[in-house]
Amino acid sequence: MKQISTPNAPAAIGPYCQAAEVNGFLFTSGQIPINPATGAIEADTIEAQTEQVMKNLKAVLEAAGTTPEAVVKTTCFLANIEDFAAFNEVYAKTFTGKPARSCVAVKDLPKGALVEVEVIAALN
Repeated sequence: MKQISTPNAPAAIGPYCQAAEVNGFLFTSGQIPINPATGAIEADTIEAQTEQVMKNLKAVLEAAGTTPEAVVKTTCFLANIEDFAAFNEVYAKTFTGKPARSCVAVKDLPKGALVEVEVIAALN
């Protein structure tokens, strides 16, 4: 297993890595909308938080030498399922290839985030 790390995405806030490369696949840890430059969640809407999450995921994918087009599966967590449509609008701009996906509402997310997303990508 090769661990992937980049300063262009938030540092892990626990005992885990940003992503791991195993057998031609990249598995990212969940990304929440932390701005890596400040270490804080600055956005307060689902749209703005989702945009930050997508920036964070793109940074991790880039550090591994890949792009959102290589993503084969996403798992999405929303603090409020009523944000589903607004989340989808922003999500669709990044994942134009429409990878497989699960999206669920959860009781709470770290640091009070409204959204968290993790991905699995194929590596060449």
